[in-house]
Amino acid sequence: QVQLVESGGGLVQPGGSLRLSCTASRSIFSLYDMGWYRQTPGKQRELVAEITSGGSTNYADSVKGRFTISRDNAKNTLTVYLQMNSLKPEDTAVYYCNTRPARPHYWGQGTQVTVSS
Repeated sequence: QVQLVESGGGLVQPGGSLRLSCTASRSIFSLYDMGWYRQTPGKQRELVAEITSGGSTNYADSVKGRFTISRDNAKNTLTVYLQMNSLKPEDTAVYYCNTRPARPHYWGQGTQVTVSS
């Protein structure tokens, strides 16, 4: 079964940093454009950052200059990272990775990020 597994979330103070990881269980993901998304209760899931299979990146205005997406195409797995710096309380959300565009059957459990003092 194809899976995307997110990790690295946690509780951090405003101004702090976290690094999220997303591991894909199949090598086919190395061919896909990938994205990090986030969702808060009562709101639609939003795209935070995306990276093409060739490594080009794009960011939502709200995180530009603070977040960095990267990918590591190893032999049989793909790991997508999201380095988050200068975190703000409004970054609090569940963070997910998926392909770009997102495919419904690839949504995982996500990882909770809470920014609070």
